[in-house]
Amino acid sequence: MGKLKLVVFDWAGTTVDYGSFAPVAAIDKAFRAFDVQPTMDEIRAPMGMLKRDHIRTMLGMERIAAQWQAHTGITASDEDVEAIYHVFEDKLMESLADYAAPKPGVCETVAQLRGMGLPIGSTTGYTDSMMAVVVPAAQAQGYAPDYWCSPDSVGGMGRPYPYMIFRNMQQFGIMDVRTVVKVGDTVSDVREGKNAGVISLGVIEGSSVLGLTQQEYEALAPDARAAACDRARRTFLDAGADDVLQSIADLPAWMRAQD
Repeated sequence: MGKLKLVVFDWAGTTVDYGSFAPVAAIDKAFRAFDVQPTMDEIRAPMGMLKRDHIRTMLGMERIAAQWQAHTGITASDEDVEAIYHVFEDKLMESLADYAAPKPGVCETVAQLRGMGLPIGSTTGYTDSMMAVVVPAAQAQGYAPDYWCSPDSVGGMGRPYPYMIFRNMQQFGIMDVRTVVKVGDTVSDVREGKNAGVISLGVIEGSSVLGLTQQEYEALAPDARAAACDRARRTFLDAGADDVLQSIADLPAWMRAQD
């Protein structure tokens, strides 16, 4: 490759867990344990953030805050964030290994990128303890990046902070942010990339933004599929994405076109 030196992938919704359903299901169960019924849109809006920040953001949403106030009589506190988080973590850890399958085209894409001389970095909204489940489960199914970094490695300052990307750059000795490409499936991913000053790409198929299982996506009528993809593309671009890929499989050709 020429000017591009490193690719940094997100995990759930980008490389594994089509549709990013593991965290969605666990967050839904965690809030319902406290008699709050979030919508899918409310759950997915902060997706990609450190999970405590994700929960805190949801508790600040008007409708959820009203439900919490009606149930408890008080405004949610940091202690409440922790209480919800611990339920979330328990629910997630129960099922996480079942949501580590690589998305279609990921392993082939990684092989092509490595053939182009590019190392494969990664960042995540999961913690180290969660990644201790996801990483070996994904590796057993054929996907293993060269490096991963969780918010635990950067003092809990996960997305949209840029520091996990900087740790990837440090790992591979990359000096220039302009030679790094970040690929993710959420608004938080895009903002992480933009805040780091790297090239920030969104990916549509299998994304949290699209919010569909592979079966649901493939069952859409052509017009409905096109409309859903257009909405996802606009969401990424409105968040500041430099470009949007239809599929992760489109990345190698996109990379070659930049040189």
